[in-house]
Amino acid sequence: MAQLQTAQTISLPFTEMGKGKSAPLVFLHGFGGDKATWSNLQIGLEHHRHTIAFDLPGHGAALNHPQSGSAGKSAKAVTAALDELGLQNVHLIGHSMGGAVASLLALRSPERFKSLTLLAPGGFGPEINTKLLRRYATATSAEEQASLLEQFVGFGYDLPKNLAEHVAANRARDGASEILMHICDQITDGDRQGVLPRADLGKLPIPMKVIWGTQDRVVPTRQCHKLPGPIACHVFDRVGHMVHMEIPREVKRLVLENTR
Repeated sequence: MAQLQTAQTISLPFTEMGKGKSAPLVFLHGFGGDKATWSNLQIGLEHHRHTIAFDLPGHGAALNHPQSGSAGKSAKAVTAALDELGLQNVHLIGHSMGGAVASLLALRSPERFKSLTLLAPGGFGPEINTKLLRRYATATSAEEQASLLEQFVGFGYDLPKNLAEHVAANRARDGASEILMHICDQITDGDRQGVLPRADLGKLPIPMKVIWGTQDRVVPTRQCHKLPGPIACHVFDRVGHMVHMEIPREVKRLVLENTR
């Protein structure tokens, strides 16, 4: 079985796989996750592309990162990490909050990025399930996390074994839940989230895909309706918020299409 190679920059921890002369694929996870969420996709792509998955500030091995907070702060941290790695031209793939971070990166420095692939991204509309996110941020038992995680996926999907234990162990670390609650407060206002300038995203001179599931109970699928024409939207039936876990083959195919 392929082995993930883990490295550490001054700014952000990352997992790197594959090699190649083409621009690398940079993966940004969602709220409450970590770089391990991309493991299966990185393994599936290792013979095709060079991939890098970061831990965002306040998550995973970047738990106590000083820029933990808003998506804008995370975007600055990712920029610093890319600078340290000497990467000026990369493809961005972001899930949920990581999708909002990826969008901000592309809006701020479009010349630096070659494509944008967003999986159930944050910031595409005001509606968001803040009650679920807050419980997800603070639950420290595997049993409670298992119940919560069921709401992140489609109704017929079986969660990976040990996922709830992995998430609960992360929450049990000193200060982890408090940091996630702080981040939640930064990315939401009551029961709403900040909205990205979608019209400006449609003007970016790079290929862009949005991938969503009809059973998403975190951010509603309708947020991908009426996107600017240049943005391709792919919606899958019976799929929830964790599209990269639930339909990895389809996501891999779309990522390869968008990053050619």
